[in-house]
Amino acid sequence: MNVDHEIELLVQGLKRIGTAQPDGSYVTKFGVLFKDEQLEQQLETLVGTLKAAKKRGVVHFEGQMLLQGAHDNVDIILKPH
Repeated sequence: MNVDHEIELLVQGLKRIGTAQPDGSYVTKFGVLFKDEQLEQQLETLVGTLKAAKKRGVVHFEGQMLLQGAHDNVDIILKPH
C-alpha cells in the first residue's frame, strides 16, 4: 500500500463529494464518504487512510478513530492546500 497515493485518492474523493467552503477547504460527513462506491473501490482502507491523512495535516476530524454507523455525522474537513 502506497500511503501517499492513497491520501491523494482520498483528497480527490473529498473534492468530488465534499462541499467547498469559502476558505478553500471541503467538508463532508464520514457516513457519506464511507458509502462512496468509487472510494470504496480505490482505497484499501478508508479509516486507515483518514488516520494517515490526519497525521500529515491534510484532513481534520474530531476523535482518533471513526466507525461506520457510530460516527456517520462526523465532519471530515479537507484542509485548504
